Amino acid sequence: MTIGIAFVAAAAGVSAPAAAAPAAPSVLTKSAQDVTSPGANPVNHGDTLNWVLNYQNNGPAGPSAATITDPINGAGTTQTYVPGSLQVPPGWTPSWSTDGTNYQTTDPGTATVAVRATNPGARPGGTNLANILLAPVKPTATPTGGDGYTPIIFRRPSGTVEAWNMYHHLVAAAPKLVCTDLTAGAPCAGGPWPRPVNTAPGPFGTGSTGDIASTLTPQYVQDPGRPGVVYYAAVTASSVGVGCLDLGTRANCGYFPLIATGPGGANGLAGLVTTAGNLYGVGSNGQVLCLTIASHSPCAGQPYAPIVPANNNSPGANYMGSMAIAGGKVFASSSPAGGAPVLGCFDPATATACSGWATPQAIAPPGNSTYNAYTAYDTASNSVGACATTTGNPTSTTTCFTVGGAPLAAPTVFNSLANRLIFNPETATGPDGHLRSYTGTWGGSSTGDTVCYDWNTAAACAGFPLPATHPSANGGVTRDYGYAYDQVTQCLFGLGDAGILFSEDPTTSSSPCIHSGAEVTLSPSAFYCDGATGHIRSYTDARLDNMNLANVNLTASTAEVSDTGGSVIAHPAFAPDGTLDLSGISPAAHPGITVSAHLVLNNSNDFTGGNQPHLVVAFDGDAPQVCFKTTVSPTCTATGVSDTATGDDTTGTLTSNTVNLPVAPGPACQPAVTINKEICASNNDNNCQPGGPGPWAKQATPGLLGLLLANPHWRITVTNAGPTGITGATINDSAVPSCRSAAGTFGLAAGESKQIFCSTSLLLSLLPFTNTASATYTPANSPAGTPPSRTSGSSAVACSLLWC
Repeated sequence: MTIGIAFVAAAAGVSAPAAAAPAAPSVLTKSAQDVTSPGANPVNHGDTLNWVLNYQNNGPAGPSAATITDPINGAGTTQTYVPGSLQVPPGWTPSWSTDGTNYQTTDPGTATVAVRATNPGARPGGTNLANILLAPVKPTATPTGGDGYTPIIFRRPSGTVEAWNMYHHLVAAAPKLVCTDLTAGAPCAGGPWPRPVNTAPGPFGTGSTGDIASTLTPQYVQDPGRPGVVYYAAVTASSVGVGCLDLGTRANCGYFPLIATGPGGANGLAGLVTTAGNLYGVGSNGQVLCLTIASHSPCAGQPYAPIVPANNNSPGANYMGSMAIAGGKVFASSSPAGGAPVLGCFDPATATACSGWATPQAIAPPGNSTYNAYTAYDTASNSVGACATTTGNPTSTTTCFTVGGAPLAAPTVFNSLANRLIFNPETATGPDGHLRSYTGTWGGSSTGDTVCYDWNTAAACAGFPLPATHPSANGGVTRDYGYAYDQVTQCLFGLGDAGILFSEDPTTSSSPCIHSGAEVTLSPSAFYCDGATGHIRSYTDARLDNMNLANVNLTASTAEVSDTGGSVIAHPAFAPDGTLDLSGISPAAHPGITVSAHLVLNNSNDFTGGNQPHLVVAFDGDAPQVCFKTTVSPTCTATGVSDTATGDDTTGTLTSNTVNLPVAPGPACQPAVTINKEICASNNDNNCQPGGPGPWAKQATPGLLGLLLANPHWRITVTNAGPTGITGATINDSAVPSCRSAAGTFGLAAGESKQIFCSTSLLLSLLPFTNTASATYTPANSPAGTPPSRTSGSSAVACSLLWC
């Protein structure tokens, strides 16, 4: 049986410029390494082999399709695939097959008979990696039913950008999780959306099968060590705690209860926020709840004493308020029924109320309420306290306090807003370095708008309308809940009660945001899997692929290069040809880099008609490799393994060199060779010829050879009882050289025999005569220089006229 590796690269709808045919075809080069016995040739039974394929892509400029198949003879017989051993270069996706035809995305282990790698856009050389440049996000209707709340931006390794959101204040069973593909401007594949969320880990279900209810003002925390993992405030029939979503695998990743529901417990919560590796929420009974992110276990001593009064603490009710972090302290707002809305503070260091916050601080007179709490900053962008803004009744009130509990000057941007619902802001540092908060509001005469406050100037954002409406998004009917700031495109993505996902320029408020961007993380060593050094020479450049540079404002566009720890190491400027020079960055000092390109566009013309621009980052190095391992069969019938790669791409049909590796017979696989020398005991010469019936005996009858003029006939039988063959076999018979000549040099497979017939003339005076022969041979597949083996001798006797 044959197994294979196949790489498949598809153009993914990219419209590349026409290019002349390359001068030479792409090249496949095959090699193998004995991992168990480095350098061994032949290899040994049971050794693990690493098969390495170098693929030099000589195709035309731009992404193009490529398929490469790498067969391995004797899958499951002479060698067996090692589970988990397939390695493909970045940008390639592996898959496995157990029948050579149908492929799956999970490794089936030793049943594998073929492996495959796919790439949506293989480019010349192969020492490069590309991600999609996101098109300006236009208003998109989402299946949220209106209550989708704020978006969560998630970038897949492929470059696809998704916006996730969850319905708020919805009962447990109802589906509530929605995914929108911003790259496609449509709901994500894999619907129907929305989907339910559940306490049990596993793929998202369908229909009304959830068991977690969502809160009134959701706040999410993304796991700092696990991209795509999101924690959210969750309420079940028996407890309040933290739910977990894995956006990358589209699965629930658990639920972690923190306090029981019912009398003496909490029936809802505000949160979540994070500081010092812990998640914090406030229960509807006012108690502070805490979960350690790394262990997913409740913090010691939690739930802690209340820092705010109880708030709608009854089954099915919704906590009204929110949370913020400032100076390492946890703040929570609460709107108790019939009372004044307040702000409380919790100190994680002491697990008690903050100093200066023995009692919560009122933020407005009774009869008001708040949906928010947010961090206050000074003009140097330092967090100095917390604020809350009430809903308009008839106008909004904003109150702020320092971490120590003293009054703090509050933003005035909400003061003129009448009868508005005001939600949690998105606070981010913009391209100009200013720290701004963007707050969604609606209600009264407003159908949705953004309020922007610049903390560095302690004033409304310059050049940003107050408030800013979105007339080009659903006619301005957006009813904004909140925003997510995307550091890559430097755009705001907003969502609201109208179910319209839209983008907004964070500097001008214009919608859509006519920006683009992409982020590429390049680790050159990941392109190689043979364990050798010296493959990598230098970083080269990053470039905009498939874009008309007349549509890009390169002067206003920016980029930065970060190391693996996230520290920015360079701010290269775009050259007039749209490239970024990376040659000054040492791959030895920085074995991995992330290039982020932030593009200001003149228009969105490059993102029409199926055209998909990319950011491509490249390095100078050897051709990339695909590797997988096999284990040589321990059975003695495995005498060799081989591998040859074939394929095709835009340069034509490809075939690699063939690698043949003999397998050395180990101690358990040595041949069992014996020799038997006989003499013909017949007085009829015809019976003694080669193949004659003899009889053949160890001793001739006395007097027989006298009648035959002392011309004995000999038969030598060499037998290999196995389990492996022999090569280079010869007969040792110094007394009868004709026997050696008749035998010549030969080989025997396991279980095979060979007979040699020879004769000689003897003087009668020399009788009786004992003739002894042995065989010299080399076990098949023995390493070069192995000394020959020799059998024991075997004798036959020619008798005289009277005796032996």
